[in-house]
Amino acid sequence: MIIQFKQPLNQAVVQSLLQKLKEKQHHGMLVANHLVIFDADELELSEREKSVITEVIHTQPRYVLGSRVFHPEDTIVKTPHNKIGGDNFTIMAGPCSVENEAMIQDLAVQVKAAGATVLRGGAFKPRTSPYDFQGLGETGLGYLRKAADENGLDVITEVMSPEQIPMMLPYTDIFQIGARNMQNFALLKAVGQTNKPVALKRGLAATIDEMLNAAEYIASQGNLQIILIERGIRSFDDKYSRNVLDVGAIPILQKLSHYPVLVDPSHAAGHADLVPTYGQSGVAAGAQGMIVEVHQNPSQAWSDAAQQLTPATFKKMVVTTAQIHDLLLKNQTAQDQN
Repeated sequence: MIIQFKQPLNQAVVQSLLQKLKEKQHHGMLVANHLVIFDADELELSEREKSVITEVIHTQPRYVLGSRVFHPEDTIVKTPHNKIGGDNFTIMAGPCSVENEAMIQDLAVQVKAAGATVLRGGAFKPRTSPYDFQGLGETGLGYLRKAADENGLDVITEVMSPEQIPMMLPYTDIFQIGARNMQNFALLKAVGQTNKPVALKRGLAATIDEMLNAAEYIASQGNLQIILIERGIRSFDDKYSRNVLDVGAIPILQKLSHYPVLVDPSHAAGHADLVPTYGQSGVAAGAQGMIVEVHQNPSQAWSDAAQQLTPATFKKMVVTTAQIHDLLLKNQTAQDQN
């Protein structure tokens, strides 16, 4: 149940309702001018309470804060150099992991020239084997931040534990939650308590509802600056591609939630020759941007060598995907006018 109040809020009535919920052992929270009640479909309201209420919505999904029932308009996630979501098309690009200062500085120049406005790069890497390269840590974050600032780019980088957040705050503009941490609820709550946007990647075998409920953990802490990333799901056949890119999830996520939805063709494909096609299909399905792995010499990359694009291939990919996005936007505008 969602109760929408008239403005300005009548605090006395609101507090009275919250006390009533507590006595009936219902869980509720006040968000802006809405009282969200999670475990009740009906609530007896007094005439005084009814007089300050504009609407009562009796049905809603469990991920109420992320639902369009609660928030019909698109959320636009704002960073120093970007507005992500809505009709905007955002390109995030960079290496899987930051290897040294020179490489990330050079890549920042090249991905910006190709059209990227967000620099990605891992300083902390969750690797399948404990013996694989785990990232440069805070040193890598410093390289990433400097390269981005020198080129007017935002930074997105992965956070792996709540303990890392205070140290990472000065370095990143967007916290990335990787697929393996999509249901790390302590981490989700912790980033939800910051004022930084959060990019949440879909888990390896997560359903759409599970992904939206993971986003709800972030939102429930007060942070609704959330970006959803479809990066493919694990299936029974991984011989030819790393994952199955669920392009159908993109319009579904946009229908159910108000958050921007981006596509990650690199982790879905797992092979560089497939990445451009996967990216094009994701954008054709309505993705509002991409996050792509790019490396000067992919065969020598310290992590995910097979799926990283050269800057030249990335540049061609951006041109094609931007054309697809512009065409879809043009067609939608024409439909809206008819």
